[in-house]
Amino acid sequence: MKVKILGFLLMISCVTWAQESPKEEDYYKIVTLPVPEGILLEVGGITMMPNGSMALATRRGDIWVVENPSSRNPYFRKFASGLHEVLGLVYKDGSFYCAQRGELTKLTDKNGDGKADSYETIHAWEVSGHYHEYSFGPKIAPDGGFFVSGNVAFGDEEWWRGEARAKTRGSVFKIYEDGRYEPWAAGMRSPAGLGMIDGELFYSDNQGDWMGSGGIWHLRKGVFVGHPASLKWAASQNSPVKLTEEQFFAERDNRKVRGANGYYIKPENVVDEKFKMLYELKEKYPMVQTPVVWLPHGILGISNSEIIRDETNGDFGPFAGQVFIGDQGQSKIMRVFMEKVNGEFQGAAWDFRGGFQSGVMRMTFSPDGSMFVGETNRGWGSAGDANQGLQRLVWNGKVPFEMLTCKAMPDGFEINFTMPVDRKSAEDLASIAASSFIYKHHPAYGSPPVNKQDLKVKGVKLSEDGKTLRVVLDGLRPFYVHELNLEGIRSAVNSWSLVHPTVYYTLNAIPAGNKLATNEVKTFDSGKVKAAAPSKTAKELVSPDGKGKTTAVSATTAPVTFATIKPLLQKHTCLACHAEDKRLVGPAFKEIAKRKYSNEKIVQLIYNPKPENWPDYATPMAAMPQVPKKDALTIAAYINSLR
Repeated sequence: MKVKILGFLLMISCVTWAQESPKEEDYYKIVTLPVPEGILLEVGGITMMPNGSMALATRRGDIWVVENPSSRNPYFRKFASGLHEVLGLVYKDGSFYCAQRGELTKLTDKNGDGKADSYETIHAWEVSGHYHEYSFGPKIAPDGGFFVSGNVAFGDEEWWRGEARAKTRGSVFKIYEDGRYEPWAAGMRSPAGLGMIDGELFYSDNQGDWMGSGGIWHLRKGVFVGHPASLKWAASQNSPVKLTEEQFFAERDNRKVRGANGYYIKPENVVDEKFKMLYELKEKYPMVQTPVVWLPHGILGISNSEIIRDETNGDFGPFAGQVFIGDQGQSKIMRVFMEKVNGEFQGAAWDFRGGFQSGVMRMTFSPDGSMFVGETNRGWGSAGDANQGLQRLVWNGKVPFEMLTCKAMPDGFEINFTMPVDRKSAEDLASIAASSFIYKHHPAYGSPPVNKQDLKVKGVKLSEDGKTLRVVLDGLRPFYVHELNLEGIRSAVNSWSLVHPTVYYTLNAIPAGNKLATNEVKTFDSGKVKAAAPSKTAKELVSPDGKGKTTAVSATTAPVTFATIKPLLQKHTCLACHAEDKRLVGPAFKEIAKRKYSNEKIVQLIYNPKPENWPDYATPMAAMPQVPKKDALTIAAYINSLR
């Protein structure tokens, strides 16, 4: 009898497990490469060689050649050393090219012993010596030139303000084999990722001053992408942009204000202010370039890095031709689909694969279709339990249930899926939620999502094969990020939910064309999910810090645990940077609890963080006034329960 019961329970367990929707790790496996003892990689550059070997550049100034990198026992050979913080690497015509801190260097093995014996400076550029003046690249242009990008420095007294102390800082420029220098584009802050896609140049930037969130920009020659530091050099004869500091600050308040003590006051986010946006500057100055995609901060990364295109012809999964972008802070990779509307790139972004052991800095595809991932967190901080890493992402051949593409339509969006969807769930408007938002263009560190607006789903139309869904929306807004959540949609087979049910589409232009007629769409709505019952009023107590009141969970209320608070932390992206009991990009919740802030004080710090309170963390927390106060107080109560 016991055997029968056990068998029945096992059967029920198996059925339950079989119905559970697969996750990203069920399709893409992370493999850690065996690295010889004593080698600290801190990968800043990675490239494949024609013979199938892989080369790595490190922040410590070494270049390694890895033979048989996909095997169980790859062989590491040091090719060069003594370089200065290499953050990019390419191979061309038998030589390596890398961007050191202040020059583009060509490295060649002339005598065939497997080591570089020629270190040639192709071009040296100006740097001030500030620690933050990283140089990224190169990427090879179609004409054989090399694109390089320059990070800004930061102020002395105004330590929060990006500065271009040398003319290459905050810009992208081009170097030719004969040493010629050509300015290309300006307005960058931290241009950590360059990418060549179909012969066109793109780059990624990180949230910070004048950058509301991370994103990907298309870089035609002469464009300006939003950060004013490089405009210091706009008057020089060979400036890549025709926009001056005077013109910029006539449109934007730089907020250089001294306090009563004579010191500058750090600009903070102001709630309910009358703010300006980047696209408004573009309306007056056409050289201003808005992002192809915004990558919402804390959701699709916090320190965006390498951009690469899937050219594996399906060996890496169903996303051939699409773009992948790494994130150094959250140690993960996102996926981007781009399209051109009215001559400008725009597109959709999704999460793709997390869980890497350190910050994802550089990626490249192997001839076998897998992706090599070079990692580092040195000085920057990242999720994961290692300071550096070299890992490989391998597709197992099974097709995940995902949105394959998301395209703009005159009245909404057209979504293609990797497999047919269940018609009943897709034709129920309750399965879809939509909203739009944008970011401020201001000198404060980052921006909360602003002008957020829920969008009405007016109707849907599913194709006969069940793989294409038109979603008709009210209230599309040019230049805004449009968030579509398809939590309610299921696959036709197995009734799986989407691996990543949320897409963020940056709508730079609404395409022309025919809109769907009312009689062409389904408008059935089964009703929204009921809101959770309001929690009972909590008891107010005097805060341990004596500076206000704090809130304690009453005896009749269920105790706050990580499991119960996790959905709220995920909703407001807190888990992107914080964990309960270990340091990630930001301090652990238990460490915050030790500060004995009142709940109200924690709410104030959520709305306007004070980086000086945590000087040993490299990445400042962005202001998050968009978190409703009720939710912020709940989060604060959870943190204080950890004491």
